[in-house]
This record gives sequence, structure tokens and C-alpha cells, in this order.
Amino acid sequence: MKDISYLYKNLYGDRYDKADMDTRFESLIKRHEELFNVPEDKVMLFSTAGRTELAGNHTDHNLGKVIAGTINLDTIAAVSLRDDNKVIVNSEGFPEVVVDITDLEIKEDEKNTTHALLRGIAKAFKDRGLRTSGWQANTTTRVLKGSGLSSSAAIEVLCAEIFNNLFNDDQLAPVELAKISQYAENVYFGKPSGLMDQIGCAQGGVVGIDFKDNKNPVLTPVDINFEKFGYDLVIVDTKGNHADLTGEYAAVPQEMKAVAAYFNASCLREVDMEDFYDKLPEVRAAVKNDRAILRAIHFFNENLRVENMLECLQEDDIDGYLYYVEESGNSSFKYLQNVYPAIDVKEQGLSLALSLTEDFLGGEGVCRVHGGGFAGTIQAYVPKALTDEYTDFMNSVFGEGSVTVLAIRKKPTCRLI
Repeated sequence: MKDISYLYKNLYGDRYDKADMDTRFESLIKRHEELFNVPEDKVMLFSTAGRTELAGNHTDHNLGKVIAGTINLDTIAAVSLRDDNKVIVNSEGFPEVVVDITDLEIKEDEKNTTHALLRGIAKAFKDRGLRTSGWQANTTTRVLKGSGLSSSAAIEVLCAEIFNNLFNDDQLAPVELAKISQYAENVYFGKPSGLMDQIGCAQGGVVGIDFKDNKNPVLTPVDINFEKFGYDLVIVDTKGNHADLTGEYAAVPQEMKAVAAYFNASCLREVDMEDFYDKLPEVRAAVKNDRAILRAIHFFNENLRVENMLECLQEDDIDGYLYYVEESGNSSFKYLQNVYPAIDVKEQGLSLALSLTEDFLGGEGVCRVHGGGFAGTIQAYVPKALTDEYTDFMNSVFGEGSVTVLAIRKKPTCRLI
């Protein structure tokens, strides 16, 4: 295998083991040779990372503002060309997927499958007048599933980048690959997702995203490394049960949009914040849902926080940034109310993790709910000198492997060799 270790820092930050990564990529190529009988010199390597939400909790679905960061956990693929129009993906731990991309019709029996995603991605390329053809790949991932790090968006963007690189000379920018991935997920896969996950996986680095024009979001890249300020960015998986939470997740955008509807708007971004407060008594009487009012308050203030946090990052004001991180977490708990499910108040792993983290850090770091909430993960900024002790402590409560130290990845989705 060609030496790609010079890429590791931009892919994985400072926290990587060279020997481990070398073995990982070598094993991937060897597996490709076994699966497809292709010599090593015909094999290409691709990488797409997961993402972490840094700010903008539950704002994107109402065309709000967010900050996302591409992380050091990625899905990698060994790829070779085919001489037909079949796309074959062999993902570690899953059945092989084979799709003939001469047929790009939506198939109801493929909903919620990788087949649908591949067909949808190919259709989006064709609709843009771009080339497609056959390829075969095997993949392995370190993007944790069920932790709000967008493992599904990572594989979508990865496949889009393979089409982009192999047949179109990387014509499409990361944000366009994100749009293609979202299209495949919405239209073919059947999941009405937003665009934040795909942009976060595709873009590389930390980026502010304004979704006011959802078809053309405004991106503000920021060059930031939390470790240089002495903090590790950490997530803690509380290993809560995500089952039967669909209604909890769905209620957040629905309730925000119910408030917007009072103003004859389709979403809260179309509502003036001052107008909302001026008419609050009438809104409350009409909506008859105080939680919806509180969630709207969270939305308006979270958008302002994103602006302030971007400014702090641009000015290397880490103390100001962490102040707003803590404020965001408090708002999510008190007003957005996505830290534990209303349908099961006994299940409060996130609340417990936040409480334990605040006590442990004693004001030397901050924490917040991460991603969708209700179950899953929290995010913490931990002084590097305390990270090992914090990891041991939280693992003792939530189980071994609960804590993952993240780093911001600089490289976007890309072909490595």
C-alpha cells in the first residue's frame, strides 16, 4: 500500500495511532482484493467522516442557524472500477448491496435501504447532466452508530464523492454532494431529513450554516482547534433506548411550526422575534401549548447564540464560546425540553450525564445535550488534564466505551489515493 500516513493528521487530528491506521487501511485493501479479485494498484481509497453538532440544537428544521464540525471518526472505502453499470457496496457487518444504475426509478420495496440511497444518488448525478458508471467498494466505519454523529450521512456522502471523483473530476463542491445525499435520503430512502448532517460530513473543519434559503445555505468556515486552548471535545453515550421516541423527535419541529402558523408562516425563521414577543399572549391563547411556546423561545435565542459563538470562534475567544455552549445546553434542557422523554420520565440518562459532568468539571469545562436528544449522547469540553479521569468516571457509570474523545477533521470528504 502507498504510504498515506502524511494525511493522518488532517484526517484524525493528533489522537491517532499510526500503526493502527496503517493496519486499518491495509486490511481494507486486502479485503477488496479478496472480494473482487482486483490487484492493489487498481484500488482507490476514499474517506468521509461523521460530524458533531456544536451549536444550533433543533434549529435546522425551521431554517435556523447551526455550527457543525467534521470529526476524526470516518467511514473508509476501497474502490475499483467496473466495466458495467452495477454499483456494489460491501459494508463490514452488512449484506452486500448490488444496484444496476441503468434503472433509476424509485422502488417502494427499497425504502429505508442502501439500495435506495445508491439509486437516488445516481439519479441526482444524472439530473445534473453528470456522468455515472459502475464501481465496487468495501467499507468499514468508526463513526459510532446511534450517537448523533451521522453515520448514515457519512456513507451517503462517501458514495456521492465516489461518483464525483471517478467520473466527474471532482466537479461538485462538498455542499453539492450534501444536497445530492439529502435528495437520495428524502426521495428514495424515504426519510425527511434536513441538510446539516450531510454538510457536516462533507465539508471538513468547523462551519457555521445558515439555512434561511434551504436550497442554498450560507456557509461560514472557521479554523479552530479546541485542543490548542487546552480542551478535549468529548461525547458520552448514555446508551439510552431510542425505541418509541419517533413521536418525541417529530413533536419538536411540529410544535415550532404550530407557533409559526399563527403568523401565517411555514416555519419559525419566517417569524420576526420582536413580533413574536409582542403578540405572545395572543399566540399562547391560540396555540394552547406552552411547550410549543418555550420551544419557539429556544429557537429564536439559539439562532442568536450561533451568531455569537461564530464570532467568538473567529476571534479565538474560547471563554466566550464556552459561555454560550453552556447557555445553549441550559436552553435545550429548560425550553426545548429534549433531554429526557416525556413518555418515560424514569429514563433520564442524559440528565444524569449532564449532572455528573457538571459536578466533575466544577466550572472548569462545560457540557450540553448533543444532537436530537431524549436519549443518546451529551457533549462536553473537558480540560485535557482531566480527560483520562473523566473518561474512567463516566465509563464506570454508563459502561466501558461510553466516552469518545473527538477531534476536528480538516479534510472534506475525499479520495486519498
